[in-house]
Amino acid sequence: MASPTGPTGTPPTGRDARPVYELRGVSKTYGQGRIEALKPVDVTLTEGSFSSVIGPSGCGKSTLLKIMAGVVPPTSGRVVLDGTPVTGPRRDIGMMFQQATLFPWRTTIENIVLPIEIRDGRAAARAAHADAREILELVGLKGFETVYSHQLSGGMAQRAAICRMLITRPQVLLLDEPFSALDEISRDFMNLELQRICMSRSATALLITHSISEAVFLSDRVHVMSSRPGSIIAEIDIDLPRPRTTDMMVSPAFGAYVQQIRSLLDKGAFQ
Repeated sequence: MASPTGPTGTPPTGRDARPVYELRGVSKTYGQGRIEALKPVDVTLTEGSFSSVIGPSGCGKSTLLKIMAGVVPPTSGRVVLDGTPVTGPRRDIGMMFQQATLFPWRTTIENIVLPIEIRDGRAAARAAHADAREILELVGLKGFETVYSHQLSGGMAQRAAICRMLITRPQVLLLDEPFSALDEISRDFMNLELQRICMSRSATALLITHSISEAVFLSDRVHVMSSRPGSIIAEIDIDLPRPRTTDMMVSPAFGAYVQQIRSLLDKGAFQ
């Protein structure tokens, strides 16, 4: 589907890069096939791109993300990361949830290296502290290594969760509405931070969101879903320059993308 004309005339970073994550004909049913959560879905993520999935509540967005993470198996279809089928959780897939879910009895750095401790043991986790400190500095949390979760603000806790996702150096980042619990000002700041982190690491990322403006702000491509059983009804390429700023959110081009996606969501709610 055609996109509104953007100000740059050039594709966003990552759009024409090689495919790294591919879903083909992926569907999901429950209750011995009686409940259809996802119709067959095709999604391709290219290297270094940022994509979003947006759709009505209950349309299967989180189910789709869990299938991509290898947490839930698809009923049909193929999920392939860099040529290898995804049949379960993998070290090269990073996942971030709506809540930071930091353990209160562990310090910030201990929470960050937890995935390594679980997989490789305490010695490997201790060896990863140097990497964890570098990532903490990347997200602006230098000096908070030994702080406990109750001493962190909501935004700081989410930044620590980003560090935990990055510590294993995943090839793909999957984000399930990570900033939905934050106030609007904090959310805008965290979206700027997420953009900066992804650009600095040339990360391939996919975000689940209910916010149209968040999807447009962060994404190279927005996948619009219908109501349950969910299916991809449109893919919108976002032609806005990077790094993006909050000032862009009041521009005519930004508003045109928001209106286009809102119209598609209104139609998809009745499909």
